[in-house]
Amino acid sequence: MPLTAVVLGATGLTGNSLVTLLLHDNRFSKVKVLLRSPSLKQRPGLEPVIVDFDDEESLAAALHGDILFCCIGTTIAKAGNKENFRKVDFEIPVRCATIAHRQNMQQFLLVSSVGANPASINFYARTKGETEKAIEKIGFPALHIFRPSVLLGAREEFRLGEWIGKFLILVFYFLLQGRWKKYRPIKAVNVAKAMINAAINTPSGTHVYESDAIKELAGK
Repeated sequence: MPLTAVVLGATGLTGNSLVTLLLHDNRFSKVKVLLRSPSLKQRPGLEPVIVDFDDEESLAAALHGDILFCCIGTTIAKAGNKENFRKVDFEIPVRCATIAHRQNMQQFLLVSSVGANPASINFYARTKGETEKAIEKIGFPALHIFRPSVLLGAREEFRLGEWIGKFLILVFYFLLQGRWKKYRPIKAVNVAKAMINAAINTPSGTHVYESDAIKELAGK
């Protein structure tokens, strides 16, 4: 039976690739994308839904489907401060996950980050880790957490920190072996492929994938 996918963060690097793949996957009959404002071109099978992410009633009306994919995220520089960053990277995913679970959605797939750890002294990594833990406590029958390293792909916006990270990691790519392999950069489209494969083929339970495992799951 064809599935309905719901996507958060559809305009980002990974989210955009994910939506395109879902629309060309006959296992999905509908792809609902939750947006603050109209920003995507209409395509067959695509259902843009304008929501207020601060309004639970608005979200509850939109969060109906089979699988919830969360690719939403920002940077502290773009958000302007830590408080705004946390609203995007913690509050929105957790709020949407809570409502989706309440409405009997069975799977949640989250794009987190390499190094995510609720005990980290780094604010970014700590917030990502806290998001993971909060969603894990909600109790989805199937939860998939993806922790990619530096994402490769063409962004509309320029992120200096990410550009520097890409340069350094690509220079030392083949030195990243063993436990360091998870820090290898990965194409955003491969993260998207891995998310779909996990949603379709992986049994219930909580699963965490680092960059090396994501690439393997994507079939690359």
